[in-house]
Amino acid sequence: MGLFFFAYRDFVRDADALLERQGFGRAHHRVLYFVNLKPGLPVATILDVLKITKQSLARVLRQLIDNGYVEQRTGPSDRRQRLLYPTAKGREFFETLSATQASRIEAALAPLPAEARTMILKFFVGMVETGDRPLLTRLHLTDSL
Repeated sequence: MGLFFFAYRDFVRDADALLERQGFGRAHHRVLYFVNLKPGLPVATILDVLKITKQSLARVLRQLIDNGYVEQRTGPSDRRQRLLYPTAKGREFFETLSATQASRIEAALAPLPAEARTMILKFFVGMVETGDRPLLTRLHLTDSL
């Protein structure tokens, strides 16, 4: 568990510093991540993925919308549905946030044989609650397994 702590601490450090400069926190990063991963993601799915309350999401989402990182549109067939899309500013900020994290992951995986990489991916899937694993598939997070 200690290794997991240090790995996570260093994984989020650079992104946290960038987020703080914008007056944002990790909740903002999580929303930006999934909105960029799946543009047009319904608010209901974000609530499901992040396991947060509507009230918590509303505050974070309002800041992201007001600052021009995310836009909200109504669903094409259901006007009650709220779909989230990154703006150009939101995509650019997300890319900046993700660059150091992606390079850290790539550097850790690079010296490993392909079968070890697959085992690591399976490990992470195993860490996810069984009931949430279908969501990983819907979000295409397990495509490389």
